[in-house]
Amino acid sequence: MFHHITVLLEEAVEGLNVKPDGIYVDCTLGGAGHSSLIASKLGPGGRLIALDQDDAALANAREKLAPWADSVTLVKSNFRYLKQALREAGVPEVDGTPRVDGVLFDLGVSSPQLDEADRGFSYNHDAPLDMRMDREGPLTARDIVNEWDEKEITQIIRDYGEEKFARSIARKIEGARAKGPIETTGQLVDIIKSAIPAAARRTGPHPAKRTFQALRIAVNDELGAVKEALAQTIDVLNPGGRASVITFHSLEDRIAKTAFAAEVASCSCPTDFPICVCGGGDGRLRLTPRKPIVPSERELADNPRARSAKLRIAEKL
Repeated sequence: MFHHITVLLEEAVEGLNVKPDGIYVDCTLGGAGHSSLIASKLGPGGRLIALDQDDAALANAREKLAPWADSVTLVKSNFRYLKQALREAGVPEVDGTPRVDGVLFDLGVSSPQLDEADRGFSYNHDAPLDMRMDREGPLTARDIVNEWDEKEITQIIRDYGEEKFARSIARKIEGARAKGPIETTGQLVDIIKSAIPAAARRTGPHPAKRTFQALRIAVNDELGAVKEALAQTIDVLNPGGRASVITFHSLEDRIAKTAFAAEVASCSCPTDFPICVCGGGDGRLRLTPRKPIVPSERELADNPRARSAKLRIAEKL
């Protein structure tokens, strides 16, 4: 059963300012929560293209989006291939580039991927080390912990997990694999715990959280994909089109913030204005609103996993 609680559902879709006859892209189909709401707002001539790498997500979406089947096209693809996916879906082009009216990203890992033990994403279940979003992908977490050298492992844990004990964890991994392959998430959790001082383990999040995040990002090249996709998003938007981007950790959010800021030029509005009204100089984007949107206290009570979420919305000028 593919069950996923969609984060910032209303806010992200409202941010797209959906037109009944517009063309929209959900780059992270997941549990189809955002896609369902977008599709429900479309009328004759409206269209939604929804992307995901996960066969289980696509199968679930075929059922969930059945009431709007005539308006929805499901595509198995990584969002880093956004332009290619839109071309293959037959989206009309302007000057050689497919054009749409809105693009949505929900960059969190779907709850089923976290909760299903056999996916290897969770430090709460003992399972084979995998962590691939696309099960046909060439690289697994097992490959990294058993084959990458200590310096490379230290770097990804430090840079992608923002883990201050990265070097100690990498050394423990190297020592453990010398005795035999590290095959499961349970083995890896025990290794990580042995590398972190007891006092540090007693406070904060689960001691394996940052390392597992780092491995997942490395396995799926998540940050590289986000950078490529956001650059393409700005290109494919029609004037007046919008992008809604939900991030769940500082690395993703920094990429989104930087990508948008690079295209918002010389805004002269007072800093207390909620949106830019000066036109943004010669930039291609304006932020709507200027600061990220975060979940309400009510949403956090219903879904604690939403706590780190931030929504950034930009409109093409």
